[in-house]
Amino acid sequence: MPKDNWFGVPGELPPNLELLQLVVGKWAAQAVYAAAEIGIADRLKDGPRRSADVARECGTSDDATYRLMRALSNIGVLEERAERTFALTSVGQLLRGDVPGSMRGFARFVGYAPTWAAWGEMVHSVKTGQPAFDHVFGQNVFDWFAKHLDESAVFDEAMTSISGTEAEAVAAGFDFSRITTLADVGGGRGFQLATILKATPALKAILFDLPHVVAGAPPLLREHGIEGRVRVAAGSFLESAPEGADAIIMKHILHDWNDEDAVRILRNCHQVLPAGGRVLIVEALVPPPEQSGWAKLLDLEMLVLTPRGRERTEMEFAALMSRGGFRLTRAVPTMSPVAVIEGVKH
Repeated sequence: MPKDNWFGVPGELPPNLELLQLVVGKWAAQAVYAAAEIGIADRLKDGPRRSADVARECGTSDDATYRLMRALSNIGVLEERAERTFALTSVGQLLRGDVPGSMRGFARFVGYAPTWAAWGEMVHSVKTGQPAFDHVFGQNVFDWFAKHLDESAVFDEAMTSISGTEAEAVAAGFDFSRITTLADVGGGRGFQLATILKATPALKAILFDLPHVVAGAPPLLREHGIEGRVRVAAGSFLESAPEGADAIIMKHILHDWNDEDAVRILRNCHQVLPAGGRVLIVEALVPPPEQSGWAKLLDLEMLVLTPRGRERTEMEFAALMSRGGFRLTRAVPTMSPVAVIEGVKH
């Protein structure tokens, strides 16, 4: 039975069951979140195990853990065997915290309480055009994270996690060899930057983000052996950008912000770059109406959570760049959902 058929019905699903599967998608999302939160995949990394043994190590209910693992096997994350024994599938392997490309951090972020509460008020966003997060918590998501560091750590882990699916593709898909010093503005703890530096040995870099974010960068930079090539700087890209680079990269930054703030960020970059300096925007591009694309769903996350952020088409990025002092020169596709959208300072 195909993994995308949760009902055990032979053949193609009829429209009513196809819609029902979409409607109950929250069951699957929360099952994956629970597995990520309690670390089920990490307990199965050495091979199949009984659910009771997993429950004992996780400190969870034996019966409830079995039922969760059984449900996860129904959606392709685990494989159920005899005597309540389960093994990881190739999909489930990516819920481990210790594998390249791990998605555990992102699974936790999608399902954890603040994110889930905001998505529960999505209708507010659709009615008003305003972020549901602000409606629920009384302030924008980034201000809230700055005051709730434990939750902010979940967000930072999620961004590192999702970078795992994109970082290698960006490093391989764009030629960074003509850049002397690359500044990663809003670069988090530096995972994307580390991947690019390892692929481009002569490159030097600056990592720039909020103080509580870059505070977690040194261990990651040391782990990747590139701490001597990176200057870490703290600040807000809404106020400034770091000097000393001939190119600036921003991954999943502009989509968090409305057009006015996105232009403000670009102008801050324009101010510190030399003539001919480049800005590299790493984002998912919204495809034409007849094409499917990750950006069309990701855009709803921006609607619900961010300060009126949005996913954009290539033409919309060209307009933003022009207002920010750049000319869009090309959009380089990668073997991932994102492209590298290049602008040159004018």
